[in-house]
Amino acid sequence: MSPLITFAELAALHGASVLDVRHRLGGPPGIGLYDEGHIPGAVYCDVDTDLAAPPGKLGRHPLPSAEDFQRAMRRLGVSGSRPVVVYDDAGGMSAARAWWALRYFGHQDVRVLDGGLAAWAGSLSKERPQVAEGDFTAEPGGMPLLDADEAAALATRGVLLDARAAERYRGEVEPIDPVAGHVPGAVSAPTTENVGADRTFLPAAELRRRFAALGVTDGVEAGAYCGSGVTAAHEVLAMEIAGLPAALYVGSWSNWVADPARPVATG
Repeated sequence: MSPLITFAELAALHGASVLDVRHRLGGPPGIGLYDEGHIPGAVYCDVDTDLAAPPGKLGRHPLPSAEDFQRAMRRLGVSGSRPVVVYDDAGGMSAARAWWALRYFGHQDVRVLDGGLAAWAGSLSKERPQVAEGDFTAEPGGMPLLDADEAAALATRGVLLDARAAERYRGEVEPIDPVAGHVPGAVSAPTTENVGADRTFLPAAELRRRFAALGVTDGVEAGAYCGSGVTAAHEVLAMEIAGLPAALYVGSWSNWVADPARPVATG
């Protein structure tokens, strides 16, 4: 099953949980955008509180505990027996974190609305729906995961992709974290290049060619990181579309630079 869903497919899908995962890095909470208009029946899912533990040495968006994630998803009406569709308004950049987290914690039927809210051709709602509590049971381990040491090792034996903008990878700018640069051996692969001008994902064959040029082909062990494990989930999603499994370094750069002993590369 494709990890993506189109507007027509979503409009014909009955009984799914729909999560609005709009998010602004460093900006106001996405709930304001949700209240201005969302897909009817959609429930707001907060990247900072529903999909991550509190920030700290493990990063700005650490992996939540299974218990906390389960509690959040049940509150949002998610059940293991019902499909889940997630969307945002940024080409899947934040919705992918919800897709990845649900898959990691064992949900088998999660899809991202390709093109996000702009792809929704129906009317929007300003009402917050009443949802019955779900019965989702979080069981970790459904997707491959990296910590800092594993990411460093992967950068030498396989391919570790840096999903941030190229200038952040090179260390020319760093608007968020205290140190600029990248994990030694990582390859720059801005995740914005996984989508077209309409913010839908490139076809699988084009994505395969993109990742092949970066060194990721069948049989090559791959992983991805970004600033805090949100847009890197988008990279993992793009590789999933291309048929290339990849691990996520959830702590990402914000976790890497929390330890001053870890090496930093620039250029």
